[in-house]
Amino acid sequence: MFAPESYTSRHYIAIVAMACLCVLLGGPSYAAGAESLFIAGATYCEPGVSGPGWAWTDAGHLELDGYAGEAIGADGDLVATLAGRNSVVESHAPDADITQCGMEVWGDLTLRGTGSLAASGSQCAIHVSRALVVDGCTVDARADGADITDEAVAGVIAGDMAVRGGGRVVAAGAGSGAGVRAYGVYMQDAGLGAGASGCRLSVEASWLDATGADGGVACLGGSLVSTRFVAPAGGAFVAGGVLDAAGAMAPHVVVEPDVATPPAGETDGLYVPGGGAGEAAVGPDAAAGQPDAEPKTDPAVKLAATPPKTNTTTKTTVTKTTVTASSKPKTAAATAATLPKTADNNWIAASVTLFLLGIVSLATACRC
Repeated sequence: MFAPESYTSRHYIAIVAMACLCVLLGGPSYAAGAESLFIAGATYCEPGVSGPGWAWTDAGHLELDGYAGEAIGADGDLVATLAGRNSVVESHAPDADITQCGMEVWGDLTLRGTGSLAASGSQCAIHVSRALVVDGCTVDARADGADITDEAVAGVIAGDMAVRGGGRVVAAGAGSGAGVRAYGVYMQDAGLGAGASGCRLSVEASWLDATGADGGVACLGGSLVSTRFVAPAGGAFVAGGVLDAAGAMAPHVVVEPDVATPPAGETDGLYVPGGGAGEAAVGPDAAAGQPDAEPKTDPAVKLAATPPKTNTTTKTTVTKTTVTASSKPKTAAATAATLPKTADNNWIAASVTLFLLGIVSLATACRC
């Protein structure tokens, strides 16, 4: 006599279980990537949009193919696939969501593909609050320090940085303003909890050319895999940056693979792979013209620890950094109105809970 009721209960349990699994499998697609994208002077809140040289295909993926325009920014993790020659410059619009940077990502950023990206800005060319990965593509990042005072200036500013897969990076920072400190690559913990595990640079079978009057590379540590220091001779990672054999900060850091065999059509380590039409050549002398400086005698250059000054417009937060030994170029301040970080951890916990609920419900249905 209980058969109909038992069948109905199993039916409802199965429906609930399937709903939980659908939410688990279908929900994270947007939470895992950027919540919004700022590009070419406009802000987009959902993927599936495109413009000249770019396409935001899904929340975590941006395609660039011949893009040449103003700043690109994302408020979460982003993978950018490069094809052909691309360039990005900081936005000069008074109400822009990004200022002083060519590319700014509040999360992790991976640059990959067969193309190249040339980025420029006044304070930094590329700013990534967490980890930056350059995988197989070519990146030229330059900050000129225009109208910058009392701040750190760098071609690349990130929480961590990895160059791998034959990637090629040129990063240069310069500036003549009062109190400016210039770096090629500057690793800093943007207050997002990376701690001692962050602020590190790794290069694996790839090329890096970093130039700055106050240090080519500023970091807490680093590693070289299948690569070597070409400059400085006898270079080494310490808690502060890359030092030369005399123990001074090296203003020019060059890393190349142990066996640097350029691909066909190339003549030296840092040229764009393929050397074909539409690709920009980036050579070892790409940082030429940057101001030289005497190597610093203090090897213990400390990274940012003090929150920077913040100037806020109606739509964006412009972060200012004092250039003392404890300064930061940018932080994720609690009052920041620009590009907040997504709560991925909360979604992961909810997903696991729903998955377990679905399994238990299905098991119950089978026993009934």
